[in-house]
Amino acid sequence: MLRINDEAPNFTAETSQGVINFHEWIGDGWAILFSHPKDFTPVCTTELGYMAGLEPEFKKRNCKIIGLSVDPASSHSKWAVDIEETQGHKVNYPMIGDPELKVAKLYGMLPADAGDTSEGRTAATNATVRTVFVIGPDKKIKLMLAYPMSTGRNFDEVLRVLDSMQLTAKYQVATPVNWKQGDEVIISTSVSDEEAKKKYPGGWKTLRPYLRIVAQPK
Repeated sequence: MLRINDEAPNFTAETSQGVINFHEWIGDGWAILFSHPKDFTPVCTTELGYMAGLEPEFKKRNCKIIGLSVDPASSHSKWAVDIEETQGHKVNYPMIGDPELKVAKLYGMLPADAGDTSEGRTAATNATVRTVFVIGPDKKIKLMLAYPMSTGRNFDEVLRVLDSMQLTAKYQVATPVNWKQGDEVIISTSVSDEEAKKKYPGGWKTLRPYLRIVAQPK
């Protein structure tokens, strides 16, 4: 089972934009891998379209997007037409074809005994292939989310979490509940008051010795 801070398993696969090696494709930035149980499914159609609309925001944050479905990459290209026509956004990011279920099994989305073909499988039998992985420049998993088939994913939340992770990776802070860009942050407990005085000469609010609130670093 994969966990946060595990290295994201590498793979080579056919996509709607040609063959990629996953780690090489990520490069030195961030990446989001989000998976789908089958092409031409209603909820996933809305998700892929919304992510296509959000892609410029992820690009600003040096984060690539890549989708996955257990159907062949050739099917993804046909699905992309429906997505653009119904959702109003063209899918410009690659979509991984996984007809042999290799990537789905590699990432623990399907059990090892799920077989080796997508032929004859339905969205219901692939229901667990609805995950989101956020992967950092170090190729380690920073976030994992799993959703049921009937519930569309909240990709605004994924963008919010990416903002938080990039901020906390740069500064010794954490973000509180429901944090968004520009809100106050928490000084990490690993930072002593003496160190904090150097970092934040303007001071901070101490609610408890372990809970020190300060303006978001710029």
